[in-house]
Amino acid sequence: MTSLRGWSSLAAASLTSVLLASTSAHAVGDGGVNGAADKDRNISAAANQSRIEITQVSGPTGGKRGALSSTDVNWKPPPCWYEPVFTPAQLKTFSETDGSGDVSLRQGWIGSRLWTEHFKDEKDAHNYFSAPATAKGYKDYNLGKDGYFWRGVAPDVNDVDDTSKCGQLMFWQNAGEIPDVPDAPTPKTLADYAYDKVKVPDTEIELKPEAESTVNLPTWVWLDKGTFQEVKVRAELPGTNLWAETTAKPVSLHLEPGTADAETYPASGECEINDDGSIGTPYKKGDAEQTPPCGITYLRATSGEPYALKASVTWQISWEGTGSAGGDLPDGTFETTQDMNVQEIQSINR
Repeated sequence: MTSLRGWSSLAAASLTSVLLASTSAHAVGDGGVNGAADKDRNISAAANQSRIEITQVSGPTGGKRGALSSTDVNWKPPPCWYEPVFTPAQLKTFSETDGSGDVSLRQGWIGSRLWTEHFKDEKDAHNYFSAPATAKGYKDYNLGKDGYFWRGVAPDVNDVDDTSKCGQLMFWQNAGEIPDVPDAPTPKTLADYAYDKVKVPDTEIELKPEAESTVNLPTWVWLDKGTFQEVKVRAELPGTNLWAETTAKPVSLHLEPGTADAETYPASGECEINDDGSIGTPYKKGDAEQTPPCGITYLRATSGEPYALKASVTWQISWEGTGSAGGDLPDGTFETTQDMNVQEIQSINR
């Protein structure tokens, strides 16, 4: 089989772009949470497969959990970056036994001949999407040298608006060195990547009364201190000594009653976390006429259609990484909705 080289440069570039852009995105970080990655399995010539290894260091791992939504609507993880893909021996094996895959973020080669010509027989190759336009060839895959061949990686090529971004053909870098190129990975890159992998517990608030609230009487709301703990996720990029740990810390619970005919406590609806890690105060017998530190009073009964009570926990995000790097990332939120029925009774015996 041959690659797209037989076409004119324009046609080849256009067709290659279409082929790679239409490839469905795979989950990145095949090692997943709570376990080291299978490094051999992560060696791939697919530009949407990252070798970043993700491990959850602390925080709950069972029960219902979900991903955070950033409070900064303009924030998103980096769309692409460069990372090491093959050692010389690995590239030799791949080129001579497979030879079909992505030689850059947007350029695929089909057939062993193209890989062996460029990486074994020193033949120059054309780069349609990035500078330099011509990449010098390599001799015998750089066997005997200590280092890696690097290439751009993107979880979804369609998210990379600039066609030249992360677009260099696979290139050599000595071991222990980070390439001096735009979009080279940094600890911050890994921290941003780990943010997207943080899973926090479902926001299951406790209520009193549990089943049905009553007009003009407060509903107490609280969260158990054992559920909401810090969640820390570690991201490591093999072959680079780069790592980062992203930590999500719960700081408050926000209540939205689901109707304008309600009062929240406090008035902002923002219940701060207590020193012991809990939020709000559990209801005790005799508290029926008291104002809860965290809660809601509904002023109008439901009539067939329950109110949709939204409860969202805000998580404060920070990170640290290689070389004492660190800082803050935008807060994240996780929201759940539950039905609230409200009855028209002016007093209740609790």
